[in-house]
Amino acid sequence: MSDIGKMETRNLVGGEWIAAAGGATLEVTNPATDETIASVPMGGKNEARAAIEAAAAAFPDWSARPAAERAAPLRKLAALMGTHVERLARLLTLEQGKPLAEARGEIAYAASFLDWAAEEGKRLYGQIVPASHQNKRILVLRQPVGVTACITPWNFPAAMITRKLGPALASGCTMVVKPAEQTPLSALAIAELAVEAGLPKGVMNVITGDPVAIGKEIFENPAVKKVSFTGSTQVGQKLMAMAATNVTRLSLELGGHAPFLVFEDADVDAAVAGALAAKYRNAGQTCICANRFFVHAKVYEAFATKLAAGVGAMKVGYGLDDGVNVGPLIDDAAVDKMQAHVADALDRGGKLRSGGKLADLGKGFTKRFYQPTIIDGLTPEMLCSRDETFGPLSPIAKFETEDEAIALANASIYGLAAYFYTRDAGRLFRVAERLEYGIVGANDGGPSTAQAPFGGVKQSGFGREGGHWVMNEYVNVKYVSVGI
Repeated sequence: MSDIGKMETRNLVGGEWIAAAGGATLEVTNPATDETIASVPMGGKNEARAAIEAAAAAFPDWSARPAAERAAPLRKLAALMGTHVERLARLLTLEQGKPLAEARGEIAYAASFLDWAAEEGKRLYGQIVPASHQNKRILVLRQPVGVTACITPWNFPAAMITRKLGPALASGCTMVVKPAEQTPLSALAIAELAVEAGLPKGVMNVITGDPVAIGKEIFENPAVKKVSFTGSTQVGQKLMAMAATNVTRLSLELGGHAPFLVFEDADVDAAVAGALAAKYRNAGQTCICANRFFVHAKVYEAFATKLAAGVGAMKVGYGLDDGVNVGPLIDDAAVDKMQAHVADALDRGGKLRSGGKLADLGKGFTKRFYQPTIIDGLTPEMLCSRDETFGPLSPIAKFETEDEAIALANASIYGLAAYFYTRDAGRLFRVAERLEYGIVGANDGGPSTAQAPFGGVKQSGFGREGGHWVMNEYVNVKYVSVGI
């Protein structure tokens, strides 16, 4: 794999690298500098259709291969990502903005999904069910659904692809990948390595360009049997409506608004460390990012003071520079939302404890770097209490009882992730069971891992990614009744 300028920036369709019709291109810019770092094809309906047809043509052979044979190129792709981690991480930082250390972590995280799925594909067991008649046998088969597609977000441009690609391919499906238009380079770089890993033509296809035109073709084309999407609830709702046309199967990982609870018996230092990890990673631009902090009155000041000290030690800067903890927000709209949430919280009685303004990096850098911010006095009326900020803002409120904390945490239309800290074993189980979220970090600010079922409830979506649970998202269950 080569660096930008030499890497392949055309789309991968049926094993061939192609440009868009008429040579139309989409510029990819660095959010930290606004410099154009590459151009990729501005694909649309026709390019998407070609990718779907290529995936359909590859499906019969790929699905018929033994699971161990399908696993081999996935494991090799994971190994190649490890070999090229520095190049992949630098590319990711340039197009997305996150600090290089975080980018390295994402590449390792992305590779782990391929390794895990490669092994899970070997365990797609069927079943023989006891029959109700002596002259019958009941067989249950799990078979790949066919051509699949994934639509991925800009905040984790490598991991959100492999988390879907790995299980799809391991189960015997083929896939069309549509990366976010802000961050398509990581997808193309992974595709380059997939070719090197020996993945057969058409098994993985990557289309960049117009999200509306590509998405329309994906959902209107009857060859596509399953779509996995990670993004906003608003877009997810539109995709659900589009999926009705062909009754296309969906997995949706949508918006989050994670509460972070600190009980009076918590290890405050551990809670602060967990909060810093859960909140400020990727400048607060993560789907499971902590958004609302509820702290017991007895430990409120100790927690808030230590959190402010941790925030004060963070370095805001360019992701490729040494020691940077917080990079830029992805675009100007993200900055506007961050500023609106901070201004609204202060207007409604919140008190600024830390941050609260843009960080000026000087000439050559954009105005998208925002200081990590803490606001005391969170109330239900504030925008940040109802809407996902997707930025480095920690609004904090006090609570007095366990029931009050759980009620505050569950007062959201979202249900992706939640966090709480306690040293009471009974409370650990009570709270974990009562929180209305698909993922709960109990004394853990970083719960994501390849072997666990990742996904939400309520308006945070449905379906699970990770572990053996994800394999069910890419198979059909067939019941065969055999007379003997």
